[in-house]
Amino acid sequence: MKRVPDESGAVLSDGGETMKLPDVIDPLLFLAIDNCFCSKRWTRPCDWMPLIRTLGLSSVEASADTECDPLYLGEAYMLDWVCQVLELKETTGVHVANLYSGHGTYSTIGLTHTDVRVRKHFRDQWICRQADTAAQLGAGIGFFAHAFSEPILQDAQWYGRTLEALHEDLAHIAQHAAAVGAKAASLEQMYTPHQPPWTIEGAERMLRAVVSGGATPFYLTLDLGHMNGQRHFLKPSLDQVLDWLERTKAGEACGRIWLGPDRAFGFFRKAVQGSITNREALDRIQESIHAFGHLFSSPADGDVHAWLRRFGRYSPIIHLQQSDGLSSPHWPFSEAFNRTGIIQGRAVLESLAASYSQPLEEGMPPPCGTIHLTLEPFIGTAEDKHEALENISESIRYWRRLVPRDGIRLSEALVRMKEGGS
Repeated sequence: MKRVPDESGAVLSDGGETMKLPDVIDPLLFLAIDNCFCSKRWTRPCDWMPLIRTLGLSSVEASADTECDPLYLGEAYMLDWVCQVLELKETTGVHVANLYSGHGTYSTIGLTHTDVRVRKHFRDQWICRQADTAAQLGAGIGFFAHAFSEPILQDAQWYGRTLEALHEDLAHIAQHAAAVGAKAASLEQMYTPHQPPWTIEGAERMLRAVVSGGATPFYLTLDLGHMNGQRHFLKPSLDQVLDWLERTKAGEACGRIWLGPDRAFGFFRKAVQGSITNREALDRIQESIHAFGHLFSSPADGDVHAWLRRFGRYSPIIHLQQSDGLSSPHWPFSEAFNRTGIIQGRAVLESLAASYSQPLEEGMPPPCGTIHLTLEPFIGTAEDKHEALENISESIRYWRRLVPRDGIRLSEALVRMKEGGS
């Protein structure tokens, strides 16, 4: 018997039981693409909008790198850019669903700069101005534009103050975006200690702090290739540290050793040199690990689906890239790369459903009613553009089997998938 979702969006789970996805939290799915692949190639809206239409998509995430950066380009240009995008929307059917930061802002320490003047300038003159542009387009905004320098990482109190200041600025951004009428604002999750949020626990703490501080919804962007670095920063057990000590003393290779703060590595080196005992080193290292929890991850932090199950409903933008799980290579979803990649579209939708099936939570933003599953392909400087565009086309075909039309409900996509429609 054919099973279809009822008005509440009920679908069958793997065990044959109905899993309720009420309309209010049964999101609409859209397949989109970041126009970062157009950077330095198809730079004007009249270049990249028709191209994306030709590829078969109508929803775009406009990258600041593709000539959409308020700091580099100026106010007059940005106003003209908006007018061009809105005009071409009518003739191409392509619209900008979200604006996103690019490599230019990623290379800075922006929102966590050591100089408050730079932080304020970056917040107000870059991100808030992009929110203004997003509002003019009826779009949302996403970004990642900060990093914690080594001196901050090595000082737990300084780190705490900087993180609190970041949360306050994110709350300010969320308030501004809401006030000007931009759609959801979101921060991308990363995968190393100097670029939080990079752990599941830290991401939840950030969302709660920003929502509380701004009394305004604020969200995460999940990137499916950003669960690769966490495995290098797992908190070691004392038995593991002792094994590293003994093997290092014996001249054996231990591979990558992670003890967190520099002072913990200092105690380790002293024990290897014999200036302190192993027992003393272990005690000091344990104290250091306890005091510097922000430098450590857990196994779940390196699991794509753990992130999706926890935060999928708080992610209005999900960046799609095929990955080996060891890096963030931005591979296409072509047959060749899918054979070795770990990202499977069916599993992504199942994890999203698991996220939306959880009870509502106090202190977190409301679940997203719309999710843009956004391909994020890059074209290398010397890469063949024709081959790259074919890879992009193949990626679109792959995801269109799962999201056959824009605006499909997650519940319907799941039913089609379970019935073999994908």
